[in-house]
Amino acid sequence: MSSKNNPLGTGDRIFLHGLEIDCIIGFIDWERRIKQRVVIDVELPVDCRHAAASDSVEDTVDYKRVAKRLIAFVGESEFQLVETLAHRAALMILAEFAIGWVRFSINKPGAIRGSRDVGVVIERARSDLDAG
Repeated sequence: MSSKNNPLGTGDRIFLHGLEIDCIIGFIDWERRIKQRVVIDVELPVDCRHAAASDSVEDTVDYKRVAKRLIAFVGESEFQLVETLAHRAALMILAEFAIGWVRFSINKPGAIRGSRDVGVVIERARSDLDAG
């Protein structure tokens, strides 16, 4: 996939790994009453050559803005499924930032006894905004 920020499909990426956010997530009664920690990884396409030439944040994706927006969105969410949270968060990023696609993973540590974490990894493109 390519984007406005990465028109040549250079493979350049900006990423956030291990963003920890507390939110209501789950479909079991007790899960609806307490906030649980989720861990998010996001990968966004960007042509780093422009930012490298200008040394200006205006020529790249500002990952601090992306992180702050995710913290607000996820922290206020109350979805039952991590699949829904991942999908909606990915669409929010696509709608609010000038990128062509996003790879988004969300882990729910401790959700399954004996497993460090469980979660999903999704990829969404601008064309998914129309599909909702």
